[in-house]
Amino acid sequence: MKILALTLLAYFLGSIPFGLIFGRAKKIDIRQHGSGNIGATNVARVLGTQAGILTLMGDVGKGLAAVALADQLTGTLLAAALAGLAAFLGHLYSIFLRFQGGKGVATGLGILLYLMPVPALCGVGIFALTLRVSRYVSLSSILSALSTPVFAIYFKTPLPYLYVSVILALLVIHRHQGNIDRLLAGTESSFSRN
Repeated sequence: MKILALTLLAYFLGSIPFGLIFGRAKKIDIRQHGSGNIGATNVARVLGTQAGILTLMGDVGKGLAAVALADQLTGTLLAAALAGLAAFLGHLYSIFLRFQGGKGVATGLGILLYLMPVPALCGVGIFALTLRVSRYVSLSSILSALSTPVFAIYFKTPLPYLYVSVILALLVIHRHQGNIDRLLAGTESSFSRN
């Protein structure tokens, strides 16, 4: 019962749309501007760097908090893994946004930073390197998501957490399908041009 309650709480935490909240503070519906996404990249493009950083911190923080709470209250791998998945799904399919949401990269980072800090930081390194070379946030996010489970295997991460990283990677790729199509067509916007 405790694990179920913590999983539900994690979903609600993950559902908090920080990008939308910061946009509304400036009387802007972020979903109506830029790419229409509620994530930090679009918020930064539309509202400025400070709002983007606050959104990033909020999205990372809610993912980290969800799994930390489950882990601290139960001490089980299963509870933390389920909380991570629930928080991620909350961001993608927020109950506060009629089950719409973002792409999950920052929330996924928060989840994985708690569950597997070293592989997650290696994934951040892949993100930073790819962004430096390509200037595409979407490509950087995709390659980071794909590489993190590989690092998890290398560092012998517990299986429940490895499974979480694989599921998160697949969902991130799914949510970036439009970006993948634009990358292949050569029409994707680079971060440096926005």
